[in-house]
Amino acid sequence: MPKIIAFGEQVPGYDIPVLNEREIRAAAGILFLIIFISLMIILFNNDFALAKYAITFFLTDFIIRVFINPKYSPSLIVGRLIVRNQTPEYVGAKQKKFAWIIGVILSATMFVFLVVVNAYSPITGIVCLMCLIFLFFESAFGICLACKLYAAIYRDKVQYCPGEVCDAKSKQDIQKTSRTQWLVVLGFVAYIILVVYLFNGEINKKPYDLFGISGAAKTK
Repeated sequence: MPKIIAFGEQVPGYDIPVLNEREIRAAAGILFLIIFISLMIILFNNDFALAKYAITFFLTDFIIRVFINPKYSPSLIVGRLIVRNQTPEYVGAKQKKFAWIIGVILSATMFVFLVVVNAYSPITGIVCLMCLIFLFFESAFGICLACKLYAAIYRDKVQYCPGEVCDAKSKQDIQKTSRTQWLVVLGFVAYIILVVYLFNGEINKKPYDLFGISGAAKTK
């Protein structure tokens, strides 16, 4: 009978507990979307209700991951359902636990300030931004920033990193960036700067209602 309180799963061929990186990325995308929408509602409507619910959910979810079992984390369960037809990509559980402990600390900080104290400040703004950055890098690029910190502290203990980045190996040709590609990126940045410089006045003009729909609605 499997243990209820555990961290990571034993998979044949792996000598340490592992987790499925694909479902972790899916869960990170879900959490990122929820927090991002909450932030937009705060910015445009000055409404913190969804953010408070999101932070409460975020904290509870990470407490379940770290102190009970990632198998019972609601976001990871939904993530597992979403990627159930994809081949698992196994990663070491230890570095993920370290990363999720940081997640508990960040979400607990937000919970105390925004839900318990019912106040916002630069602290909540910075912590929220950090959460968004961590979740975005995880979901979009498969890069666990907190795992990078774990790797720097426990260099000899890191195994089975996402994308096998822990393993010392030469890059394949398809992974290499040529000088021409770098020039394309730099040229595109220069192009953006030039467009902003030449058309900033026109771009900042508010667009008018082509069909007059909003004006007609106001007169009713």
